[in-house]
This record gives sequence, structure tokens and C-alpha cells, in this order.
Amino acid sequence: MMAGVAEDVRALFGAAVRAALEAWPALQIAVDNGFGGVHSQEKAEWLGGAVEEYFFRNADLELDEVEDFLGELMMNEFDTVVEDGSLPQVSQQLQTMFHHFQRGDRAALKEMASLITQRKCKVRATALPTPGETDEDDDANSVEEMEVAATNDGAATDGVCPQPEPSGPDSQTIKEEDIVEDGWTIVRRKK
Repeated sequence: MMAGVAEDVRALFGAAVRAALEAWPALQIAVDNGFGGVHSQEKAEWLGGAVEEYFFRNADLELDEVEDFLGELMMNEFDTVVEDGSLPQVSQQLQTMFHHFQRGDRAALKEMASLITQRKCKVRATALPTPGETDEDDDANSVEEMEVAATNDGAATDGVCPQPEPSGPDSQTIKEEDIVEDGWTIVRRKK
């Protein structure tokens, strides 16, 4: 009987992990736009199992370790650097789920998975044309901006999908003269 309960809680943890990853806008955009190649959807499904296994093999993870692991997976599998501020949030959700798993708290795991599913946002990224863009532009030398729109697929009580906030009025802007010929960007310290 005890082994059955443990397997049940483990299955709930796996389902909660997958719900959190499926609701993560950065991963949605990467999958929808094929950043992981033709097998992006399969990679996203694999990611759930990889994250679950990571927690089982490392029982006492710190938040920054989870963030680093997720960031590394996104970079390696989807060639994506997550800079929207969602990485710490998703990492915290996953860590909280694992604590519920360790305590055998089935109700809390079910509730977290349910809330995440209800608040799931469907995101869509579209490329924005840069000023002076022509069809003849060399793709290797162009910088592409993305606009992200979110819609709520679930029945969230507030009806709003949170969008990452900009860094503030002091956020750094990149000037054209800071982009050097080989595509690198020069970052200057504020004065």
C-alpha cells in the first residue's frame, strides 16, 4: 500500500512539473517557433521528464541551481536565452512542488497543477521589422526584435496573463554604433 501511495505522489509531481513547463511562456514561444528544430515539441515533452529526474537525483536544490539548470536546458535544447524574468518564477514553482512531493502532500500538488493550468496563457511571438529593413538584408547581420502577445486559455479569476515588466526607466538601450561589424554588442557602463 505504501509503495502505491508513493508512486501516486510521484505521478502527481510529474504532472505538476509538466503543467508548469507547458504554462511557461518562454518555452511555449521556443516550441511554437521551432527554436529546438523540427523536434521542438518532443524536446519540450522530454524536458518535463528531465526536470523531474533532476529533482529526484538532487533532493536539496537551491533556487539558483534550479534556475541554472532550466536556463542551461533552454539554451542547449532550444538555443534560447530566457531574459523575461520568468526563470526564477518557474524555478520557484518547481521547487515548491518538489517540497510538496517530499512531504507526500497530494492535495497541494493537485491544487498547484490545477491553478497553473487555469492561469495558463497562450503566447504568440511575431517578428517586428527593423527600420530600413529590406528583403535583401543579410540575415547574419540583422537583429530581430520580437513582440509577444498573450491570451488566457484557462479560467483564471483575474482574467489577465502577467507580462514581464521592463527593467524600468533606466533600462539599457543599444545604439547602432554599439553593434560592431561581427555582430557583437558593446555594453557600456552607465555614468
